[in-house]
Amino acid sequence: MLIQALCDYYDILAVDGKILPEGYSNVNVHYLICLTEEGKVDRILSCQERIQSEIRPGRKKEKWIPRTEKMPKRTEKTGIESNVIEHRPLYIFGLNLESKSGRLMSEDATGKAQKSHEVFVKTNLEFLEGLESPLICAYRNFLETWKPESETENRELLALGKEYGKSGFAFCLTGYPDQLLHEERLVKSRWEERYRMQSAEEGETAVVSQCAVSGERAEIARIHSKIRGVSGGLATGSVLIGFNNPSENSYGNEQSYNSNVSRAVMERYTEALNFLLRSGRHKIVLDDITVVFWAMDAGETCENTLMAMLCGASDEMSAEETERMLKRMLEDAKRGTIVTNRLQFADKGEVDFYMLGLKPNSSRLSVKFIYRKSYAELLWNIARFQQDLQVSKEVRPVSIARIKKELCSPKNTTEQINPALLTKIFEAAIYGTHYPEAMLATTIRRIKADGEKSVTGVRIGMLKACLNRNYKKEEFDVALDETNCGQAYLCGRLFAVLEKLQQDAAGTRLNRTIRDTYIASAAAKPAIIFPKLLKLAQYHLNKVKSAVYYEKLLGEIMAGMEGAFPDTLLLQDQGRFFIGYYQQRQTFYEKKESANNVEMEEA
Repeated sequence: MLIQALCDYYDILAVDGKILPEGYSNVNVHYLICLTEEGKVDRILSCQERIQSEIRPGRKKEKWIPRTEKMPKRTEKTGIESNVIEHRPLYIFGLNLESKSGRLMSEDATGKAQKSHEVFVKTNLEFLEGLESPLICAYRNFLETWKPESETENRELLALGKEYGKSGFAFCLTGYPDQLLHEERLVKSRWEERYRMQSAEEGETAVVSQCAVSGERAEIARIHSKIRGVSGGLATGSVLIGFNNPSENSYGNEQSYNSNVSRAVMERYTEALNFLLRSGRHKIVLDDITVVFWAMDAGETCENTLMAMLCGASDEMSAEETERMLKRMLEDAKRGTIVTNRLQFADKGEVDFYMLGLKPNSSRLSVKFIYRKSYAELLWNIARFQQDLQVSKEVRPVSIARIKKELCSPKNTTEQINPALLTKIFEAAIYGTHYPEAMLATTIRRIKADGEKSVTGVRIGMLKACLNRNYKKEEFDVALDETNCGQAYLCGRLFAVLEKLQQDAAGTRLNRTIRDTYIASAAAKPAIIFPKLLKLAQYHLNKVKSAVYYEKLLGEIMAGMEGAFPDTLLLQDQGRFFIGYYQQRQTFYEKKESANNVEMEEA
């Protein structure tokens, strides 16, 4: 299903002109090498684009994005082998950058820099033979006159600093930065002719069989092109299909001849997947899993909406636009339907939508999951997911990354959660299935262990989501439910009132409240803890002016109890305890804000 879907998506991209023609590769170019007619390096200019992205409201991050250029197909073989019109600095300049001193060196222990440059010069001089243009002649002069050992103090290269070794380069004539060597008509014609000849020669000795994907008899791919852009993967890329060990071979077939995927299909699916991984609109990273998604549609409305719903914002939708869209969708979700025409993509409702989870290992990519849904059904499930997580009437999208953060200790920046847990949460959002039990258990453990500010709105939303969807004993809303007589919920409310009473009795901010000392044990064994807290509350009542208010509130909550506190609370009931605690506490802040507003109006 995966390879066929990627091939179908390739056809959509090809019609829309978004995919590379055969025989070419996309290359990230950071700098332009400006040559004089004599082949001397006059200047090295940056061609990167500066963009600003908003990390959070009021704070922006600046980064430089390289230009993507279409160059003759890059080599994927290991060892020293140059490309036609090279972009790698080691091959072009024959110099290594020493990390400690920042010096350029033409010699190293293995002689790789020298060998790489020699292969580069030989390959490109042979390719350019017989071609004439001002830029081609300047490039040929550069190949013939550049001496690495004489350029170790080149100020243009030294000015690049650490960027030297990890940047891509393109060639132009000085004064003409818009006319690049790889875009020269003569260069492109020569390359396309050579590529056709190479393909024909390889076809004569190729293995022909029935393709496992298309069903047609065709040339079978011996090796598959590498996939780049997967988080944690090799910089040179990894293959999705590969057979490296003799134990994986069958019937005498070696490498990817075992998979029976034709070369044409291989080139289509790898190019489509690389296109998706290059675009920030088509992928998100969940811990160590790269999630790629695409709709069988040429536009990117679907992808932008999904990014906004799962990540809080996208390149095309600001946080404010996302919140407005989500609010409309939650209104639809309450009625049990998604009104797609209100969101201006009704025509995409039945479009197939794919989500693919990739994780790299030493040599290949591992497919962790692949989901296929109609776009309308996907939107409905994500709207329900966001609705589950809301804890106030003011709608705020909760991203998958924020959920991951809340499942980790704030004191341990290197802590990692189980990737299987994050995958299950993601699956619940996409398919509308039950949330994993570990989400409930981990959230409660973090609330108990993290001390001050451990009871966050997002964590309570996660508890509310698990209980509402997995255990339909009672339905929790975004506001306090005074009619809820669940013993665990009432215990949580009672704890919040006792904590507020202690704070008011002190008359100042306390360094340590009953929450810091007792909340974990009160949530687990109420019968042991609450009698102590109620006894302590009698001393606090004598110190507050609003004793009558607190006595009435405590009496209303205690009236709902069944004459005694529960001995123990199970895990689900502990979740109910914390929801009751949070919602009761929020009412105190709401009343305080209302009182402040009244005072301001009277003034």
